[in-house]
Amino acid sequence: MKKTVLPVFLAAIWIVLSEFIRNEILFKSYWVDHYNTLHLNFPSEPINGAMWGIWSLCFAIGIFILSKKFNLIQTFVLSWFFGFVWMWIVIGNLSVLPFGLLPIAIPLSLLETFLATWIIKKLSR
Repeated sequence: MKKTVLPVFLAAIWIVLSEFIRNEILFKSYWVDHYNTLHLNFPSEPINGAMWGIWSLCFAIGIFILSKKFNLIQTFVLSWFFGFVWMWIVIGNLSVLPFGLLPIAIPLSLLETFLATWIIKKLSR
């Protein structure tokens, strides 16, 4: 249990913190402005935060599962692709992705995913 629950929990905490800092502290005004141009309200109610918490936990579980089959770099690349590239395709298709954020979001998401993968690999040995 210590080699399963703890790594997933700590990775999920890291992911939640990373997402919160990026989207609620660093770039919230960017998101709000983008949503305003679409005549929408940026969703930042507690239920939205809870859903991002669930997404973070699911992402950490997915990383954990991949980490059992692949090495650190392979797990990192696959996780980033499944966690972020697919999400950006979907939200881009819905026209709610501010594409101007991608030059900043891509390296930050790579860092987020790599550290979550590293936490899981390190603690689940």
